[in-house]
Amino acid sequence: MSENHRSSKPLTDRGRPSLQSECENCFGLCCVALPFAASTDFAIDKNAGQPCPNLQSDFRCGVHASLRQLGFRGCTVYDCFGAGQKVSQVTFGGQDWRQAPESAKQMFEVFPIMRQLHELLWYLTEALTLQPALPIHSALSSALDETERLTRLSPGSLLELDVAAHRADVNALLLRTSELARAEARRLQKAPSGRQKTYGRGADLIGAKLRGADLRCANLRGAYLIAADLRGADLRSADLIGADFRDADLGGANLTDSLFLTQAQLNAAKGNAATKLPPSLARPAHWSASGA
Repeated sequence: MSENHRSSKPLTDRGRPSLQSECENCFGLCCVALPFAASTDFAIDKNAGQPCPNLQSDFRCGVHASLRQLGFRGCTVYDCFGAGQKVSQVTFGGQDWRQAPESAKQMFEVFPIMRQLHELLWYLTEALTLQPALPIHSALSSALDETERLTRLSPGSLLELDVAAHRADVNALLLRTSELARAEARRLQKAPSGRQKTYGRGADLIGAKLRGADLRCANLRGAYLIAADLRGADLRSADLIGADFRDADLGGANLTDSLFLTQAQLNAAKGNAATKLPPSLARPAHWSASGA
């Protein structure tokens, strides 16, 4: 890697818009391809490949404005990272599964693969915005280009792709990115490591009482934070990749500069007007408007 490249500024979030869901350009793939079971998240059972009864002929949801009230909370949490429109408009060239029923099965099988690739694109795009990761920006850029190339494979080639192996390669880079970013943040924030409890990947923090906790620069990769009380917690520069925030209370928490946070994680959590978010993510509509 040249010195000029090492000293260059990190990339911006210019790739993020294409990694956000555009339901108007999708053939309702998440409403058909994915299965769900009657639970607190879904009011009914549905098999993979079976259209949801709420899916209309124009591929729009007929009860979109009332999903939570009607027991379809899981629908409001899910995010495809833009995979739906990629499969619909690029992989299958704008031909929907109703017009071409012979392609339906293949389309539905390709969709979850594309979703994984687009999730990796989200993380890699973020990694390339982080100044401390400049020493590995060349490798991150190569991984981004390769992942983008994979998203443009034919349906048959996508079905043959070893996504797990590719995820493992990318994850090694994301882990290194996290280490570099958190080390630099500790230095700049002068985070008092002696007062901070450390957690390993996949930590069981279900229902944990972490109100007001100093979790700056913490490693919370894959942590189970289901129903955890994180009100007022400081999560700046914490690695949150894969953390489970279902029903976690993020009221007043500071998530600015957190690492690898996604919209789906926020959608699964509770929060309010006082919750501080990264600029690339939106405040979920179901969150409390009160900052109390």
